[in-house]
Amino acid sequence: MNKLDQNVIKMYRYLHNQAEISWEEVKTTQYVEKILRENGCEVTTFHNCTGVIGKYGNFSKGLPVVALRADMDALWQEVDGVFQANHSCGHDAHMAIVLGVLLALETHPHLKESIAIKFIFQPAEEAGTGALTMIEKNVLEDVDFLFGIHLRPIQEMKMGYASPVIEHGATRDIQAEIIGNDAHAARPHLTHNAIEIGSQIVTMIGQIHLNPNTPHSIKMTKFHAGGQSTNIIPGNAKFALDLRTQSNRLMDDLETKVKQIFEAIRNLYNVEVKITNSSYVPAAETNVEATSLMNEAIIHVLGEERTIPRLVTTGGDDFHFYTIKKPSLKATMLGLGCDLKPGLHHPHMTFNENALINGVQILLQCLMNVYESG
Repeated sequence: MNKLDQNVIKMYRYLHNQAEISWEEVKTTQYVEKILRENGCEVTTFHNCTGVIGKYGNFSKGLPVVALRADMDALWQEVDGVFQANHSCGHDAHMAIVLGVLLALETHPHLKESIAIKFIFQPAEEAGTGALTMIEKNVLEDVDFLFGIHLRPIQEMKMGYASPVIEHGATRDIQAEIIGNDAHAARPHLTHNAIEIGSQIVTMIGQIHLNPNTPHSIKMTKFHAGGQSTNIIPGNAKFALDLRTQSNRLMDDLETKVKQIFEAIRNLYNVEVKITNSSYVPAAETNVEATSLMNEAIIHVLGEERTIPRLVTTGGDDFHFYTIKKPSLKATMLGLGCDLKPGLHHPHMTFNENALINGVQILLQCLMNVYESG
């Protein structure tokens, strides 16, 4: 293993042990900023949010600007009985790979005058709000091509394989409250039991029927009602719904159905069903040219027999806000096989660290393909 490969793995291990949750990636930002500055980047940070941008190359010659995006945040989850920030979605790997591309470019200094690369290290992907904030910071203003990366679980792709496009689905999280009145357990006729109302909502969302040709799902993922006293019928409850579709249009239809159910519950039980929070991540909007360039890079590095032309997943990623907010942007996300198991978001997720090197080589080749094709 050469020095570059060793450094990539070293960066990954440091970032893995420096896990920080959404909007709290302070030390992560400082670490990335240091590496960017030490390796020839013009660096931008932000006074009111985490995240860091590095510009590398020649931005004065009218060259196409190519951006690489890495997400930075960890999850907050229980690991061996203790809640903590934990990199179980691969964002530590994504950062190490993108930094590895920079280190690789620095070994070819003659390229610097003929390329214009922007490194986007984005916070809060797990919160679904980081990409939108970066867009508000105008990080896409001069960008022509945007490439992202995401490790894939072994159930989708084995080590040594890759896909030039991840077709994520749209996701929406709806948090809501049932607002009614408590009553004595001996007098159930004086109120409506929020637990029974929640059960009715579960039944009704199970009866939603949309076009079966487009994958979609909806399920209740949280429900809380009642307190310490067990002789009280709870009139109030808090709950959450997870909505997923493979198209943005179908997500609009699914959300409309949910709101109609809430209205029906209000009329039936004379209680308020109030949405307290709703977050949304759009489905992928793919680009043929960007996908083709990434496909060529995978074939060059791994071989055609290890290239999976298209990867469809019901997972979501706020990466796709970039293409929706800037339709002229040519973007795609690399899906990287790495024998990741047991699965994404598992507290003890592991993967083959040698995949980091594959990721660096593929993204580096993709950058070269952009400038060679132009």
